[in-house]
Amino acid sequence: RPAGRAFFPLDRRWNLNSTAYSPELARQMVWVSGLVPYEQGAELFERIAHRQVPASSLWAQTREHGERLKAYVERQQEHVGVERVILPPPGCDHKKRKGASMDGGMMHIRGEGWKEMKVGAVFDIDLRLERDALTRELVERAHATHIAYTAVLGSADEFAPAMWALAWRHGIPMAADSSVTADGAAWIWRQVADLFPDSVQIVDWYHACEHLAEAANALYPNDEAKAQRWFRRRCNDLYKGEIHRITLRLDNAGLSKQSHYFHTHKRRMQYQ
Repeated sequence: RPAGRAFFPLDRRWNLNSTAYSPELARQMVWVSGLVPYEQGAELFERIAHRQVPASSLWAQTREHGERLKAYVERQQEHVGVERVILPPPGCDHKKRKGASMDGGMMHIRGEGWKEMKVGAVFDIDLRLERDALTRELVERAHATHIAYTAVLGSADEFAPAMWALAWRHGIPMAADSSVTADGAAWIWRQVADLFPDSVQIVDWYHACEHLAEAANALYPNDEAKAQRWFRRRCNDLYKGEIHRITLRLDNAGLSKQSHYFHTHKRRMQYQ
């Protein structure tokens, strides 16, 4: 009769699993796989550690440990779900300035194609005195420090618990002063309204200027010099929050598509 499943008595004492790799080596395999593709990881083990570790084994270990990590993270998220936490009473919020940001995109997964991906970050906001390049005066500028990240391969709804858990661990819901900075994606601001209703909402400067440049080119499609002049002047208006100076010109020119972005986000464009 064929032998059934068995184990060597020292396996458990030595923390050996069903594979040929010790727990420490398995951790190193997963770590390397997070830095380089599996094929390059196998080459690294051979050339540096002088050990044959097939790319398929790297993939298998990464998948196994990834499933464990995913289960652990999901349990942690359940413990701090929005409906389960208790926020401090009014007046008891901490004074440390906090910030958050979110974005999304598409990621190509080998064998599966393009998948939706969401990423979020939370951070402390520190103000530092710096010399302005134009005026040479000392001005306070905000810097993000102690940045922490989370990411989910999935939809906005699947991402929300991960973002909330990250924010909770870093004290954003309990902050007296917090802000969320992001681009103009509608799903982001829906999540901000649900998760961080008391946070200041800010459209990031880069994306705002990008849309302003597109508007300038739409106003003067055949005159780059005029488009540049209009863009530079309106950048000052944008920085001061005088969005009406931008939308009025675009609306009068019939460029409703370009003006819509600024009408929609004008309250999120108060940069001073």
